Amino acid sequence: MTIATMPTTRLYQKIGLALQERIKAGEFKIGDRLPPERDIAEAMQVSRSVVREAIVMLELKGLVNVRKGSGVYVDKLFSANQLHSVNSSSEVSDIGPFELIQARQVLESQIASFAAMNVTKNDISKLREALDTELIQLETGNSDYDGDKMFHLTIAEASQNSVLSDIVRDLWLRREQSPMWRHLHSRITDVSYRTAWLEDHEVILRALKRKDPEAARKAMWDHLENVKQTLLELSDIDDPLFDGFLFR
Repeated sequence: MTIATMPTTRLYQKIGLALQERIKAGEFKIGDRLPPERDIAEAMQVSRSVVREAIVMLELKGLVNVRKGSGVYVDKLFSANQLHSVNSSSEVSDIGPFELIQARQVLESQIASFAAMNVTKNDISKLREALDTELIQLETGNSDYDGDKMFHLTIAEASQNSVLSDIVRDLWLRREQSPMWRHLHSRITDVSYRTAWLEDHEVILRALKRKDPEAARKAMWDHLENVKQTLLELSDIDDPLFDGFLFR
C-alpha cells in the first residue's frame, strides 16, 4: 500500500501506517531497530516532527519501543486482523502534537495582535493573575498547566470576540484529550523549560499593556515557536544535535 492511497486524513498517520506496513511485511522483526528519524524523514520527504508523531502513534499501539538515546525498536508484531482493529481506534481523530502547536502559533499570534487593540484593565489584571498562578506552580513543583491555560484563554477573551475565544478553548480541549500529547509529555522529566515559557508570557503581557499589536503578535509567535522547539528537543529519540527543521 502506498502513502497516497492510505485511508487516513493526517500526515503523521500516513507515515505511521507506512512504517507499520514495512514491519508487517517482515522488513523489521521483533528487536530490530528502525532507521533514525532523520533518515525516515528524508526518505518520505516529510519533516522530523511528522516522523516523531508517527512514532508516538506506533508506540501507543504497542508496536514499537522507544529507547531515548538509542532509537526505536520493534516490540510486537500484529496479525492482519489485529492491525485492522488498531487502525480503526480513536487515533483517527487525534491530532499530532506538533501539528497542534503549529495551528496555535498561526492563530494565537493573530489573536494576540487583535487583543492588543481591545484589551481592558480588567483583562490585564486577569493576565497578571494567570502569571502569578504559573509562578506558584513552578515554585511548588505543581505539574498542572492551569496558569498557562488561563493566560492563553484570557488573551483570546481580551480580543472581545467570542468566536476567537471558542477557537482557543477548543484547541486547549484537543490538547487535553489527546493521547499523543500526553504520551509525548510522558517522555519529558526536566520541566525547567516552564521558566522560559513564563518569561515569554511576561513579554507578551508587556506588549498587551502597551497596546502594541505587532509586538504582541511577534511575542506570541516567538513563544509558541519556543514551545515547539523545546518539545522537539526534549522528546528527541536519536540525536541531541537535532537541527530543529520542522514543517516543510
